Amino acid sequence: MEQRLSLITLGVADLDRSREFYERLGWRRSMAAAEGVVFFQAGGMGLALYPRDELAKDATVSPEGHGFSGISLAYNARSREEVDAVLAHAQGAGATLLKPAQEAFWGGYSGYFSDPDGFPWEVAWNPCFLIAPDGSIRIPD
Repeated sequence: MEQRLSLITLGVADLDRSREFYERLGWRRSMAAAEGVVFFQAGGMGLALYPRDELAKDATVSPEGHGFSGISLAYNARSREEVDAVLAHAQGAGATLLKPAQEAFWGGYSGYFSDPDGFPWEVAWNPCFLIAPDGSIRIPD
């Protein structure tokens, strides 16, 4: 298996509500004609929104479950100022601020918001991660 991640799919309670939230963040939908699923190109990978019950059914698992799922999504910023701006923009789009931006123990600066389904997003500036013009990151060896 190649070492790569192609697509992250979030199981959402209300597909239209979630699509509208990500569009308010400024994300542009891909494959807009697709029905029952929403895709966004996110650098070299994709983010999909899919009804939670249908995603659970597809994976043959129970759709029940609440609280922290043991995963967070991350947006790496190019500066501390961008972290603050992204968190403010997300709140304006309807996100819930989980943790205001602050100095991180690992030497960077980060905060968290959650989307309408409670998926946590970390917004972080990491001085060790180089960000290419297309938004992709390079994790040092």
